[in-house]
Amino acid sequence: MKNIAIAKKCDAGRGRPRAFDTDKAVETAMALFHARGYDAVGVAELSEAIGIKPPSLYAAFGSKKGLFERALRRYAETAGGFIPATLAEDGSVAQVIGRMLTRAAEIYGAPGALPGCLVLDSARNCSDPEVRRLTETLRNRGRELLYRRIAEEYPEAADVLADYVTVTLAGLSASARDGMAPAALRKAAEMAAKGFAAQLPDEA
Repeated sequence: MKNIAIAKKCDAGRGRPRAFDTDKAVETAMALFHARGYDAVGVAELSEAIGIKPPSLYAAFGSKKGLFERALRRYAETAGGFIPATLAEDGSVAQVIGRMLTRAAEIYGAPGALPGCLVLDSARNCSDPEVRRLTETLRNRGRELLYRRIAEEYPEAADVLADYVTVTLAGLSASARDGMAPAALRKAAEMAAKGFAAQLPDEA
């Protein structure tokens, strides 16, 4: 009986992949993709950072692309979630957009955090068109939210104003990644908010 128990114990530990926390794996991958971009992060590096072998990564996520898609969704639910959350707040569209731009500057340039936006910058110049489409889908979703919120008050100007905000967010993200100081980012966001308000149609 003792020998059977020992054999079962050995069999239990032989050939089975080590269990890992998929949520933690997605968080780890998200940080790597955010810091260096999709193309610069390989499967071997991802596997090592997560603490698994490449076959286990493929079994869990299907591919590097599948893991990237999970990371994008996680980012949209966490750090990137400030956009829909702010747009849902009370206030005039000028107030809401002003708050959103200020928060973008604070989040993109937060000391000790990864700079910029994962959605806006991680697949820039990526060689894989499917990966570019993943981020494009999220960017378009964000712009649609902006358009709808602006159109509640200024339907005729919503398109151009949504473009203005989208370009501003991209500029804040890129500037944060280039090392712009948090105070300078916030000032730029405040100026952009004033510029947005100045472009609102005069309904008097």
